[in-house]
Amino acid sequence: MRKKKAVSLAHNKNLGHSLALGFYLAIGYFLFLAASNMNYVWQWNSIPKYFAYEETISIEAPQDGKFTSVDGKYFVITSEGEKEELQITSDFTFDYEIGEDVYQGEVLASKKEWYAGPMLNGMWVTIKISFMSAILASIIGIVVAFMRLSSYQFFKDIASVYIAIIRGTPLLVQIFLFYFIIANIFDIERFYAGVLSLGIFFGAYTAEVLRGAIQSIDKGQMEASHSLGMSYLQTMRHIILPQAFKRALPTLVGEVIALVKDSSLVSVISITDLTKVGREIVANTFSPFETWIVVAVMYLTITFSLTYIGHRLEKRMAAKGGLS
Repeated sequence: MRKKKAVSLAHNKNLGHSLALGFYLAIGYFLFLAASNMNYVWQWNSIPKYFAYEETISIEAPQDGKFTSVDGKYFVITSEGEKEELQITSDFTFDYEIGEDVYQGEVLASKKEWYAGPMLNGMWVTIKISFMSAILASIIGIVVAFMRLSSYQFFKDIASVYIAIIRGTPLLVQIFLFYFIIANIFDIERFYAGVLSLGIFFGAYTAEVLRGAIQSIDKGQMEASHSLGMSYLQTMRHIILPQAFKRALPTLVGEVIALVKDSSLVSVISITDLTKVGREIVANTFSPFETWIVVAVMYLTITFSLTYIGHRLEKRMAAKGGLS
């Protein structure tokens, strides 16, 4: 009887979800108490302005004269007859009536606009640098994987040494070396230096993932395709690689997620990504807990989105013939 009860509890999903939620709430409460014991003053109201802010755009009179309008365009005409056009559109609020005299520097019209703040801009930089690095890593990974599988020893050695060096040294060290040496020699902007550093680093891991996936395909398929008159490249393109990508997909998604997280290291070469923005906000507001919690949530938003996309792709591929 007790065994059946234990089994039923083990398979009770709702109970499991509730216990897990309680576990993480307890951790959150513990961290809150720890911060309170440090006499930390929470300042959540200092964070929203770094997501978006409202700014007033004002159009000032460039010179003394009369405020006029002709065919929907606005001008200031001086007493000498000189006319200067103003960049005023229909969404502006006017502080002067048409025909009134105005003086240089006075505000003629204004409007309020919302702009993305440093947090959103930093998140966009993180997404952009991660996307470009992932594309580069995929290209490098495919090329290096083929080199590792090549029958030519020269290509094998080049690929093997590249993988050994890249996987055997820290990414942070590689970023510094690339930025301060290679980027300086070839005058590469720091943003693209970051992209290249990440792409080269994750290209080595992608190559090994793809190589393992390709080698897991039954060799009989290659022999069968050759007997049908297909070339090596045709076989790889139409038979081997599609299956290899299906098998490697979960691991490749994991590599992309790791890339997004490791992209935070490019902040050391002054790329204004999400992590660098976080450090700047902490320096301005002295609110480290609030800032880094928000930064963590923004990274989680990106990685959870990638995880969801990966699961959707896996299901779609499974529906079309499985991942094997």
